Amino acid sequence: MRIEQNLRYLREKRKKGLIIYITAGDPDLETTEKLVYTIAEAGADVIELGIPFSDPLADGVTIQQASQRALEKNANIPKILATVKKIRKKISIPLALMTYYNPVYCYGLERFTRDSQKAGVDGFIIPDLPLEESEDLRNIINKSGLALISFLAPNSTLERIKAVAQKAQGFIYCVSVTGVTGTRENFTPQILEMIEKIRLYTDIPLAIGFGISSPEQAQKIVKYADAIIVGSAIVKLIEDSQKNLPIILSQVNNFVRSLKEAIT
Repeated sequence: MRIEQNLRYLREKRKKGLIIYITAGDPDLETTEKLVYTIAEAGADVIELGIPFSDPLADGVTIQQASQRALEKNANIPKILATVKKIRKKISIPLALMTYYNPVYCYGLERFTRDSQKAGVDGFIIPDLPLEESEDLRNIINKSGLALISFLAPNSTLERIKAVAQKAQGFIYCVSVTGVTGTRENFTPQILEMIEKIRLYTDIPLAIGFGISSPEQAQKIVKYADAIIVGSAIVKLIEDSQKNLPIILSQVNNFVRSLKEAIT
């Protein structure tokens, strides 16, 4: 599994990983393709591509609005996978699709996994799919060699931590706070407690996400884990650029570089 291999390699080299999220199709899929190249060149180690959905329960306003803009441009699974195929001809950075279970179920579990694998996807992040209900999709994914990323939060029970640790693939997405995505000023001290508990049961890479919006925050929080995940702050830059491609690429490039430098 390329995602886990990359993050483990970084850990062996005593380096930290940078995972960047963007919404596929915002402002359009042609820009998404260019953004992936820019983000990879700027130093990201894994890129998450969000499949837009009409009811993104785990996302805050920024990503909700990005999903709506992408849906208005008719971004859908087949078009996004076609974009991934183009990307794969040029770069090999690990790519994960972040989506909700409804689009996957409607597309077909086996078809979604097969088409994603053929396109060059490395894993899936599905925040509304509980571990207890993931068996059908997990069995299909396991045959494909892709990763199904699991979540843990500061309020996760010890039983939940043990269960996730046993089946974790790629990395464990450690939610920094309970709630939805979005930029934040402060983070709970429970993060360290959560990481320490998880480490008792697995050595799989751990990545902290939800709310990291500056190089300063990245530098502080990355010391607790193997990688950080930044999404809403990037999506906000794209939104504020008024669809001006040179500005989008320049601002995202500079911001990703500043994050990478902060955690190096």
